[in-house]
Amino acid sequence: MTVKVNFCVKNLAKGTEKVKEELEKDPDIEVSEYGCTSFCGICRQYHVAIVNGRPVIADTPNELIEAVYDYIDNELFDES
Repeated sequence: MTVKVNFCVKNLAKGTEKVKEELEKDPDIEVSEYGCTSFCGICRQYHVAIVNGRPVIADTPNELIEAVYDYIDNELFDES
């Protein structure tokens, strides 16, 4: 199963670029960036990745990497 992770370009500029670069190394994750992901309210306040259509948020880029993998392991694969 390929996991799709999307990022807002404005959120990337806040420091989330590090997360994008890390996730791009994972062959099971398809990473994209958009001008807007329509999660502006949380995007202004947190580091955000949209994982298969659902926002995953964290206070720091390092926490976001962990949160994305936790979401993939604990939520996505539990739904299958």
